[in-house]
Amino acid sequence: MTDPSSSTERSYRLLSIVMPVFNERTTLLEIVRRMRAVDLPMDREIIIVDDGSSDGSDRVLSMIEDSTVRVLLHGANSGKGSAVRTGMAVARGDLLLIQDADLEYDPEDWPKLLAPMLRGKADVVYGSRFTGERKNMLFWHWVGNRALSLVTNVLYNTTISDMETCYKLFDRRVLEGIVVESNRFEFEPEITAKVLRRGYRIYEVPISYSGREFDEGKKITWRDGFGALWTLVKYRFVRV
Repeated sequence: MTDPSSSTERSYRLLSIVMPVFNERTTLLEIVRRMRAVDLPMDREIIIVDDGSSDGSDRVLSMIEDSTVRVLLHGANSGKGSAVRTGMAVARGDLLLIQDADLEYDPEDWPKLLAPMLRGKADVVYGSRFTGERKNMLFWHWVGNRALSLVTNVLYNTTISDMETCYKLFDRRVLEGIVVESNRFEFEPEITAKVLRRGYRIYEVPISYSGREFDEGKKITWRDGFGALWTLVKYRFVRV
């Protein structure tokens, strides 16, 4: 675990970006263009996991796969957590970052996430949607996100502002021995709970955010909030 008072600069060789995809045909070309365009002080590998899309996303992905973009296919939709797990299993980087495919999160924010890692101040960095420039989200999504972050803070003795953020960056050593079990959106609270249970403190940086509406393809609903709540409670008390 990193001690901020004794932090030293670090050098990383490879950043692995894992991006789950489900029916995001209209945004894929643009998000991949943005990911390729970010200036990084290290090499990158982009791992895209198509989770059983039915809108032709797989055909778009077949056109953009190259030496830096690897595409994996699920035969049927099994959820974000399942897709992230598939990507994590083949990632080679000493840093691992989660990226959504829907343009709500902008890869231009990657340097903000990397900065505390490169300065040796953190082993885990989250991008917070509530401390930076953003397009305001739907009210009940805002309530749900803040409530789940509050529950996380109470159960795990921390003070994070955005547990449900997509942007989660890990030093690979943090993830050694952690087995992700959740198949759906419960991935977010599960990985957070297990990292916190191991004694790591999460470093947050402000990111931009451009939330979608349901008619634009947003998939998470209020029902997923109950699953996230149960996941937080479960992993607080079970052995990890």
